[in-house]
Amino acid sequence: MEPSFSRISMALFLLALAACGETTGDRALSGAGIGAAAGAVGGALVGAPLAGAAIGAGVGAGTGALTSPSQVDLGKPVWER
Repeated sequence: MEPSFSRISMALFLLALAACGETTGDRALSGAGIGAAAGAVGGALVGAPLAGAAIGAGVGAGTGALTSPSQVDLGKPVWER
């Protein structure tokens, strides 16, 4: 099955938002949360919300941990404001 435009745009949106926070831990944690939410929605569209959430959490955590605040900076995470 070929990925649709909406899935590709959701993946790009996820990567853009996955790295909120200042520290590596903050970025990984917020990335996992955002990724899980986006993955659950995407997974629900194809009938596998739990698998989508698990994949999204992993991708989001990895993206958050592997990027620096200078690459993607959306400010302090909500829990530190």
